[in-house]
Amino acid sequence: MAQAQRFGGAMPRVESVSLPLERIVGNIEERNAQRATALGGFEAKRVYRMQYRGLPSDRDAEMVVNVTYRAPNAKEFSIVSQKGSKFIIDHIFKKLLEGEREAATDENRRQTALSTDNYDFSLAGYEAAPEGGRYVLDLLPKTKNRFLYRGKIWVDARDFAVVRMEGEPAKNPSFWIKKTKIAHQYVKVDNFWLPAENHTESLIRLGGQATLSIEYRDYRITRADPLPVAENGRGNTK
Repeated sequence: MAQAQRFGGAMPRVESVSLPLERIVGNIEERNAQRATALGGFEAKRVYRMQYRGLPSDRDAEMVVNVTYRAPNAKEFSIVSQKGSKFIIDHIFKKLLEGEREAATDENRRQTALSTDNYDFSLAGYEAAPEGGRYVLDLLPKTKNRFLYRGKIWVDARDFAVVRMEGEPAKNPSFWIKKTKIAHQYVKVDNFWLPAENHTESLIRLGGQATLSIEYRDYRITRADPLPVAENGRGNTK
């Protein structure tokens, strides 16, 4: 049994870990930076759906959006269709698009990157999966930035990319929201790991509940540079 590891604190012991925590986190930062530099552009489709149950009335909405990304931080959104609650469309879906543009600026990307500047990491374990091994890390944000989160990530042991995340925002997005749970899934497209599905459940202080899902479809990489070859699937071993 390997000794449990943490940047800044104690935690339970961990089974079957082949790399120390410092190496895992270093590889995550390095490989994320390499992928971000190499990815020149992509196109995709998203489907936003929300169900709200509570006061003053139940509401549902759906919006389909085409997305075009051009490095380093340009995103264009084109609404294909929308139906259901106009309030949800205008005050939830479109605000999410605005927030994504804001998060894409160089400064916000630095402040929200998955790095030791923004998070304390601890090693929760290692899981075997048909697709390969997964390191499981617990995250504790160092600031209450609304784009950060506390929770758990599953990291592909070969690519050192996040394949799954579960947690909650570091900062409550609204006074009216009592609690929020987030679950993200990622998919490998060519050599890049991109969002596949986001699921968010929020409890409203007045007693209602909102469930938001974002489905990502039809990715097409439009421009990309070759990625450095990882040594033995573990990134740079320096």
